[in-house]
Amino acid sequence: MDAQEIKAAVAHQAALKTADEVPFVNRRDPARVLGPDGRPAVSRRAPLWADVPDEQWNDWRWQLSHRVNDLEEIEQVLELTDEEREGLSAPDKFRVDITPYFISLIDPKDPTDPIRRQVIPLGRESQSFTAMMEDSLAEDRHSPVPGLVHRYPDRVLMLVTTQCASYCRYCTRSRIVGDPTQNFNRKDHEAQLDYLRRTPQVRDVLISGGDGLTLAPKLFESILRGLRDIPHIEIIRIGSRVPVFLPQRIDDELCSMLEKYHPLWINLHFNHPNEITPEVSRAVDKLTRAGLPVGNQSVLLAGVNDCVHIQRSLVHRLVENRIRPYYLYQCDLVEGSGHFRTPVGKGLEIMEGLRGHTSGYAVPTYVIDAPGGGGKIPVMPNYLISYSDHKVVLRNYEGYITTYEEPPTYQPHDKAACAYCQHERPEPGQSGVLGLLEGERMWIEPKGFSEIHSRGNTEAHRLQDPSKWVPFGVGAIEGQAVPTLNVLEPGAAAVERGTGAVTGGPGDPGAVTAEASADGRGTGGQPPTPPTYGPGEEPRPREGEPTASAHGELL
Repeated sequence: MDAQEIKAAVAHQAALKTADEVPFVNRRDPARVLGPDGRPAVSRRAPLWADVPDEQWNDWRWQLSHRVNDLEEIEQVLELTDEEREGLSAPDKFRVDITPYFISLIDPKDPTDPIRRQVIPLGRESQSFTAMMEDSLAEDRHSPVPGLVHRYPDRVLMLVTTQCASYCRYCTRSRIVGDPTQNFNRKDHEAQLDYLRRTPQVRDVLISGGDGLTLAPKLFESILRGLRDIPHIEIIRIGSRVPVFLPQRIDDELCSMLEKYHPLWINLHFNHPNEITPEVSRAVDKLTRAGLPVGNQSVLLAGVNDCVHIQRSLVHRLVENRIRPYYLYQCDLVEGSGHFRTPVGKGLEIMEGLRGHTSGYAVPTYVIDAPGGGGKIPVMPNYLISYSDHKVVLRNYEGYITTYEEPPTYQPHDKAACAYCQHERPEPGQSGVLGLLEGERMWIEPKGFSEIHSRGNTEAHRLQDPSKWVPFGVGAIEGQAVPTLNVLEPGAAAVERGTGAVTGGPGDPGAVTAEASADGRGTGGQPPTPPTYGPGEEPRPREGEPTASAHGELL
């Protein structure tokens, strides 16, 4: 066999091997999920649009032009309540427009559906409440030119339109959003750009509105190009809910245009796990592949997501889709939003249930957008000055003092009716939190921590030694002495859990052993009987005797 024949045989074998290999398909990737028919998965479509061809349904322009907005149209999709009819019939209501895609996600028979509550008005929207404001963030006061809000030293908010794909009932800018008579045009955009050219301290521009992704593609690109022509603009951000209301808008053409204007970031706005559909996953996948870091800003809303289990599920779904949870907002003091407001304590409770209980990059920052224009204030000790039964006093980064008025009434989250609460994620050790808060104990020993096989390991880890979870001098767990002799290491001291008594290792002439009987500690291999001490009275190790810390271990 000559060299040519050998090469041919090797090539043939390689071709056969390649043909036998099954290409890897990552089924865990949300953007690659398939439906029962083997095609890319799709979300529910309301019967009203069952006969619409897929080509039209997946066209973002068709979705925008077929939005539903009045009582008669919406009643063809949902079984409305009397209060929803009242809200939809109000003559001065905030604008209603819902894409066919988004309204199809709503359970037509459930008046408490979390997506429904965000877009269908209720009669109670018209009810006023204490501290209610039209422009609660004082944006107009910080606008050097129309539509440009310069509140922070090095960054600005650029409002490019007042139009959205759909309209949230708690909208902060409901004073202008949805009103076509207050829209911004090319002349306004040029005035905004001219201000930025003359203001070199601005390095970061956030494009919002309304929603810039509802603009005609060429107009939106002209804004991006105008910003990129300004040398001192380093970062451009887009704030958008279009991928939530209208994921069809995120197509290859848009992403090819966006990636020309890097560095470019985008923050989305998901409030509930039900909003993350296969269509959304594919849209976000396109954005990330175009190089855009994607974040999320949620608003804490009563009756929608005021539950730690819902919030945990939401952040897990977000990071699964490569979306970084960024902010959890307290609901603003804007008119029409009174029934969505929760106490600040609810937000703190949710953060307590996220921090440490899940990955750090899945935990958003809980903020209050300060009434009166103080900017976003994190709800944490350095910024939270005081918290009374009806008012929260906050300090912003400049030292500006502001107050947030708590809602006088709040209907607590209904745990019995919440599927997320009924199927909460098992988390060993957390049942002890209530006992800790109520003073029954001073620390928590994680459930199952001392069980050798609790995590499948075959040998006890050194940190499974229960004595390491009983600090010296603070009393036994729940006041009960536990007669367990725990040997830390050969030759090291042993600590009796619940007593703090230390016995020497082998070779220690002064050791008190299990065989000793003169002091009543046990004889003949019987478990020792420890003395009873009151909380805080247990003796510490004798001077010079080794402890676990002497071996580089953490007590």
